[in-house]
Amino acid sequence: MTCTPPAPDAYAAGFADPVRDTQAAFRALMDAMARPGTRQVLPAATAPGPLGAGSAAVALTLLDADTALWCDHPLRTPEVEGWLRFRTGAPLVTDPAEADFLLVSHAAAVPPLAGLRRGLPAYPDRSATVIVDVGTLADALTGAGHPGGGRRLDLTGPGIDGSATLTVGALPPRFADQWAANVAGFPLGVDLILVAGAYVAALPRTTTARDSTAQAATGPITQEDPACTLR
Repeated sequence: MTCTPPAPDAYAAGFADPVRDTQAAFRALMDAMARPGTRQVLPAATAPGPLGAGSAAVALTLLDADTALWCDHPLRTPEVEGWLRFRTGAPLVTDPAEADFLLVSHAAAVPPLAGLRRGLPAYPDRSATVIVDVGTLADALTGAGHPGGGRRLDLTGPGIDGSATLTVGALPPRFADQWAANVAGFPLGVDLILVAGAYVAALPRTTTARDSTAQAATGPITQEDPACTLR
């Protein structure tokens, strides 16, 4: 019996400093969840393409052997799946309805939210979290748009002082209707983690989101290097 070893990319470095970088990424994710509409910076992570560095950082931080993971088609490569297994231990599933986390390379590939795990009345935390690469992210402090346009979301809810604005490169299909239904089902529901390069923002199920793209002037900004951003 012979065993085929994982491709070399399966052993890509992940975090340069696993302990400190995992802690930094966890803080960024908690801040993003606690303050919807704000853009946080993730530490750098190395992973095989087409898995982005930001999505990789989130995966390294949140996934483990007890969290079932579903990946969209572009991420189902031997290199990416081998890296995820080696670095996180997460079991991979083929049915998104069985997943605790979904890793999606583009917003258009997000499965219908109503078909995902929404938790149970006694255990609302047993629900799915979707980690999706949206291309670019901008909040009220970093501008209202980005090259190529984008979708502007006006947000209200817990953790937001009045309202907040978040501009994303792409949204899942029929996002407005899907998200309204998701919020209406609280305390059950799905949470979204939006990733773009080294940046992350979150839409927890408690946040109301209105797509105001048509009413917004989306002047171009650049997606700056986090190392050059004054925070």
